[in-house]
Amino acid sequence: MSILKNEYKSFLDDIEKNMKNKEDLEYVKGRFGAFLDVVLDQIDYIIDLKKEEMEKLEDTQKKLTAQVSQMQQVVDNIEKDIYAEDGFDFEIVCPYCNYEFIIDVDENKTEIECPECQNIIELDWSGDVDGEEQDECQGENGCHGCHGCDKDEDDDM
Repeated sequence: MSILKNEYKSFLDDIEKNMKNKEDLEYVKGRFGAFLDVVLDQIDYIIDLKKEEMEKLEDTQKKLTAQVSQMQQVVDNIEKDIYAEDGFDFEIVCPYCNYEFIIDVDENKTEIECPECQNIIELDWSGDVDGEEQDECQGENGCHGCHGCDKDEDDDM
């Protein structure tokens, strides 16, 4: 604003030097002062509008930052659930003593000692429960879940 004040003062000094008629000089000063008041009022109005817009943007930014923070917490929790830092846990039930315990999944391990009865338990990471593929009964729709085959009963009919 100091630049504007200096220019205004310089303008008035220049007019006073170059205008000989005092009435005309006062008229120009008054008219220019009124014009400058309108210009400055408009500048203030624009500044106030821009301040309001900035405050709205800052509020919106705060809300968005809070939402992103909440979303990041959800993502972190999902990531923690999916990618456990200690690896994946696997529950083992000892076939000898029925003791339940948890181990980290390690497909390179083929056996583990039961912490309760100290028997060695063979680990099969292939997912085949019996240790061999079942060629016999595939059940209806090829399921692997039945514990016997009803083929013999169906054949008797």
